[in-house]
Amino acid sequence: MATESGPNPTPQTQALIVDSNATSRSILVGQLREYGVTRIVQCSRVQDARSRLEHTVFDYVLCDQFFGDANYSGQTLLDDLRRAQLLPFSTVFFMVTAEASYAAVAEAAESALDGYLLKPFTPSALFERLSLARLRKIHLKPIFDAIEAEDFEQAAALCVERFEARQPYWLYAARIGSELLLRLGRHDEARTLFEAVIAARALPWAKLGVARAQIESGQAARAVTTLQELIGEDASFADAYDVLGRAQVEMGNFAQAIETYRTASTLTPDSVVRLQKLGMMSYYMGDRATATKVLARATILGIDSKLFDYQSLVLLTFAYYAENDRKGIERCMADFARILERHYGSARIRRFAEVARALQLIQQRQFSQAVESVRGMAREITSSTFDFEAACNLGSLLAVLAVTSIELPEGDSWVLALGMRYANTRGLTELMANACNLHAPYSELVRDCLQRVNKTAEVAMAQSLGGNPSGAVQNLLTEAERTLNSKLLDMAQQVLLRHSARMTAPEPLQEAIDALRTRMGSTPARAILGQDSERHPGGVALRVRGSSDKTPKRIAPSSQDSMAQSPAPADDAEGPAAAAQLPPPDASS
Repeated sequence: MATESGPNPTPQTQALIVDSNATSRSILVGQLREYGVTRIVQCSRVQDARSRLEHTVFDYVLCDQFFGDANYSGQTLLDDLRRAQLLPFSTVFFMVTAEASYAAVAEAAESALDGYLLKPFTPSALFERLSLARLRKIHLKPIFDAIEAEDFEQAAALCVERFEARQPYWLYAARIGSELLLRLGRHDEARTLFEAVIAARALPWAKLGVARAQIESGQAARAVTTLQELIGEDASFADAYDVLGRAQVEMGNFAQAIETYRTASTLTPDSVVRLQKLGMMSYYMGDRATATKVLARATILGIDSKLFDYQSLVLLTFAYYAENDRKGIERCMADFARILERHYGSARIRRFAEVARALQLIQQRQFSQAVESVRGMAREITSSTFDFEAACNLGSLLAVLAVTSIELPEGDSWVLALGMRYANTRGLTELMANACNLHAPYSELVRDCLQRVNKTAEVAMAQSLGGNPSGAVQNLLTEAERTLNSKLLDMAQQVLLRHSARMTAPEPLQEAIDALRTRMGSTPARAILGQDSERHPGGVALRVRGSSDKTPKRIAPSSQDSMAQSPAPADDAEGPAAAAQLPPPDASS
């Protein structure tokens, strides 16, 4: 049966039950069958549920909050799924628990799920909640259809229209719309919409959205202030720490960032994503003991998950090398062998495996083979596919070789090439310098590169202000071509756009800029950890049924944001107190 307010399940409707208690699972199966769902999958462990959800889109997910002594929780599963964009709009996610405290209810209500069911509940209460949640999906179907068709401008317009007209589920639509605007690069419009939501109903996710918009528009310091105020109001809001850590890394405040990641990881101790960020930051800060412990745990929890970033395995290999842990390195190599069988076509993973293999060769004192391997990597420094992550890994390897007293006369020139290509901001520079921190001269060489790049930029700006913008663009182009530095190329573009009307022949300069940008590849403008750049803490997952395997063509990630990952939308219709009593949601929001 189904209530009049919601649709009936079809023979294709699928449900997933996640509960460690066999009796509870059996009761839920019976209730769902009575509701009309016949295709039901059961899981007793969070790990199994995560794997199922990574490969199958379910219409309903009923997940228990607590899993006894397994040290896992439904909240951890939900957090990881939404950050990895594995929970599409079409899925209704309900948390099931006997916990009735305000803190637990508030956490779930703000965690972007569709309902919070307190045991015991009657079949009729369950049916009503499932039907109303599905009804909301139907109300917002035009928006979801536009996203699925990759017409993101239209989807954003529909969201704004629903919000301004206060049509049913207007707050939910506002959250989707603000995310679309943010990722379309319309940062000011996104911030305005987030602020309108705050004015209408002060929700933490909207305040977090303001901070994200500030970061996207280059106002990281303001974002830090916004986030600190938000954390002051709710010190348990884990997403706020994710975004705060990202802002701190971009500003180069690594000591603060590592404490932020530590707090986020403490709040959600089984989150694979947050463990990786804490482990990566610990490695770059020289805390090898913490890096080893945390990255090893992240690997155990998530190496077979889509949430796992294989850069974590590279840094774990470095950490094992620092401890002279031969068996640890061998385990990492065995993991890479397994991973390569599944992802042989991935140049990124093959590069990772080469770095780990070079470390193993050094540990085994097979220095000539290790040096030859590093030389092969160095030949790719000017390649368009050689990114900032590869530069940090090569810098770390060169530092290892230097402190091992292996003769490598090209080392300084390679580090200089890495620094001149990627020393664009303080955050990027400090990350790379810290990657080389085993050999202090290399770290200082990287920092010196930022000063050289800034000096080149200052000279060009003075030349432009002095009335010779064409000469400024040409000089910036010359240096950008020599170093492959994207900051200098971006400045050349800015000067050209600003002064093209005063130039006699701007077209050849634009052609040269476009050609050089192709040679450079997609280089980051900001400091990042790993490459989960499609994930946005505090944001909305834009994946839906039918487009889950497609990459949107007209909407790009809002930044190189691998420091965290995207949650799904919150059900603004259900506040904490209301969720505890299971009333029907208010359709006005």
